[in-house]
Amino acid sequence: MVKIRLAAPLQTDSVVDGQGLRLVIWTQGCPHHCDGCHNKESHAYNGGKLYEIDELCQEINDLNYHDGITFSGGEPFEQVEECLLLAKYAKSLGLNVWCYTGYTWEFLHNKNSPIIQEFFNYIDILVDGKFDRNLKSLECKFRGSSNQRCIDVNKTKKSEKICTLY
Repeated sequence: MVKIRLAAPLQTDSVVDGQGLRLVIWTQGCPHHCDGCHNKESHAYNGGKLYEIDELCQEINDLNYHDGITFSGGEPFEQVEECLLLAKYAKSLGLNVWCYTGYTWEFLHNKNSPIIQEFFNYIDILVDGKFDRNLKSLECKFRGSSNQRCIDVNKTKKSEKICTLY
C-alpha cells in the first residue's frame, strides 16, 4: 500500500484554499520555514501521520458538492509521487486541482523532473512562491503575500509564459 504523510486528516468544505468548495490535503514536511507560516506544525518531515492513498481516494470519492481538491502543506512537492496519485484520482472524478507550493514555477519547471512535469498535467492552478510576511496582504485573493502567484498551469504550458488569475 502506498502511503502519504499528512499534517492533518483531509479537510472538507474549505472556501479559502482555491475557488469553490474544496477538500484540502495538508502535506507534512517543508524545507521553506517561511517567517509567519500559519502551519508551522507541518514543517517536520517525521511529524503528522501516514495515510494510505487508497483510503484517501475513497474519501475523495465520497465528497458531495465539492468543486475540487487543494494540496497545501507543508510542501506538496516533497511528496510529489503520492500527490500525483491523488491528483490523478481527483481528476478522474471531474474535480479540479489546486496546489500551493513555496517553490516557484520556474524552479520546479527547470528541475526537468518527469514526475513533476506529470504532476503539472493534473494541476489546474499552482499558487507558487514562499509566503513573505513583509508582503502580506488581505487584498491577495487565495494568496497570503503579494509575491505569490495563482498560475493557470494549462495556459502557462501552452503559451510558454506565466499566465496568472489574479
